[in-house]
Amino acid sequence: MTNNSFSWELFEQVPIVGILRNIAFDDFKEVFEVCKKVGLTNLEITMNTPRVEEMISYAFENSEGLMNVGAGTVCSESDLERALEAGSQFIVTPILSKAVIEKCVELGVAVFPGAYTPTEIYNAWTWGAKVVKVFPATALGPSFIKDLKGPLDQIKLLPTGGVSLDNIQAFKAAGAAGYGIGSQLFNKKLIAENNWKELQNHIEQYILKTQD
Repeated sequence: MTNNSFSWELFEQVPIVGILRNIAFDDFKEVFEVCKKVGLTNLEITMNTPRVEEMISYAFENSEGLMNVGAGTVCSESDLERALEAGSQFIVTPILSKAVIEKCVELGVAVFPGAYTPTEIYNAWTWGAKVVKVFPATALGPSFIKDLKGPLDQIKLLPTGGVSLDNIQAFKAAGAAGYGIGSQLFNKKLIAENNWKELQNHIEQYILKTQD
């Protein structure tokens, strides 16, 4: 897998985008190994994380072609340039930036732009996004995804924020193409305790929910 080449096969294999934010580098390396061990195939590291470029490079260089490594919280073309130079294979934004989307499309880089309203979601898709991140998905939940998929059934949606073990299958039934999961997936207490075995078990529960 060459730099910036995103595997849709890996995305669909385990359609969870695990989101890491504000994690220490040493903890990151441990969490990364857990992700590889359990077969998490999509990992996003946010651009407002200290040493993010080192983390992206480390993950890309050590993924052995078994994981898509991406950058999140990309809000500008400057962020995008930094992310790609570090080795990001996909880009995630919290907001709708036409400039970032179009630059990614021009470069052939997978981009999951953040959008919320039907108009924003449709615009993101027409500008070239193959998957649109619905953020934040917390308040309206799976029923919102189901409502969106009525008129916008051709658009792949990635609900992010508020996805948990309790509702991930409801999001799946509503038509979600994948799930962006941060602190619910990467339990901060387990990381603080260096309880990597329990973290592995925790992440495996999420993966199993996507396979049912």
